[in-house]
Amino acid sequence: MSGGGFPLGLADLQREAAAGRRLPPVEKWNPAHCGEIDIRIARDGTWYHMGSPIGRKELVRLFSTILRKDPEGYVLVTPVEKMRIRVEDVPFLAVLMDVSGEGCDQVLTFTTNVGDEAVAGRDNPIRVETDPATGEPAPYVHIRKGLEARIARSVFYQLADLTVPGVGGVLGVWSGGVFFPIGRPE
Repeated sequence: MSGGGFPLGLADLQREAAAGRRLPPVEKWNPAHCGEIDIRIARDGTWYHMGSPIGRKELVRLFSTILRKDPEGYVLVTPVEKMRIRVEDVPFLAVLMDVSGEGCDQVLTFTTNVGDEAVAGRDNPIRVETDPATGEPAPYVHIRKGLEARIARSVFYQLADLTVPGVGGVLGVWSGGVFFPIGRPE
């Protein structure tokens, strides 16, 4: 609740996000579904409103903090309303990766196009889907509360450089004490 006992609005959420406060507890909010809003997140991570890219990164960041994945799809949610949006693939793009440590003690930290950071591990697994028609890999990392980021091609190349053979010769990477298969056997 904001001052005066009124529910948080977008302006309150934006002020709190700008002040570096924690993400809003969207998983605890259960407002009535209010319909759809013409917001689309493209496969490349670009957010669109009514067909035009949203140019203000602060606004995209704000919207990303109130994004949730429900059984019926992706929604923007506040304590008082919930609106469905369209997401072409996943909502985020992992654009940076930081590596610390080595071997099974290695830690991979991913940063998304909206500024979220996630350490790959038990709570934030890495997965790779393969397009059956082209054989092209599509790598993803869990970011928070059921939301994933597609790993950008340049970051995937960095990840590929870190691969080591695992059980059965399957290539993968270590992070947070977990081995993630990302390739085929050697």
